[in-house]
Amino acid sequence: MSSQIPLPFGKFDRFNFELFWPGSNQQVLAFLQQSLNHDHIANVYLWGEDGTGKSHLLQASCALAASRLKKVIYIPLTEKAQFAPDLLNGIESLDLVCIDDVDEVVGDPEWELALFNLYNRMFALKNSLYLSACTSPAGLDINLPDLKSRLTAGVTWHLSNLDEKDKLLALQLRAKSRGFELSDEVIEYLSRRVARDMHSLFSWLDKLDQATLVSKKRITVPFVRELLEE
Repeated sequence: MSSQIPLPFGKFDRFNFELFWPGSNQQVLAFLQQSLNHDHIANVYLWGEDGTGKSHLLQASCALAASRLKKVIYIPLTEKAQFAPDLLNGIESLDLVCIDDVDEVVGDPEWELALFNLYNRMFALKNSLYLSACTSPAGLDINLPDLKSRLTAGVTWHLSNLDEKDKLLALQLRAKSRGFELSDEVIEYLSRRVARDMHSLFSWLDKLDQATLVSKKRITVPFVRELLEE
């Protein structure tokens, strides 16, 4: 029996800790790996700007826990239109619940109450609840005071943006995991011509990956130039 709870979201199999380039977030990475391997941490809250790797770390946490036969679920609240707050009912018995983008439902009374009740149920059962948002717990504009107090009570980590060098190293690591190399020359050329936030860089990696599969060509500067001009 699978330890992953099926939902109509993308799989998190490929988002493991080995694919996460930490930069200055090494302490966060080490903490999550240690707590999942050895210790029990009931509540963890990750926050940082868009593109700092919150979703990656939550999905990697699920993947590692599932590989140890733990029952897990990953819920991206950016896709909340696909489900209702009652999705959170009955999942407290899982070993690990990861809820991404909590700030997407802040201000919604039903969602706030559902999160509050889930937090309490999981705390009582001593199961782990990992959350993420772009804002710190104290900075969330939550209407339910008791929910804010719960969120500020757990372990909180702030994720920093990667610097320019680390962004490109992260891109090379992701490319290598897909079976192809991005030379320093190609990386430098691409970085001067596309947006350098992580979402944009990884989006271009997807395009390069697909283009090489179709053309059967190596990724060179002329190849990238041709792709950019399309």
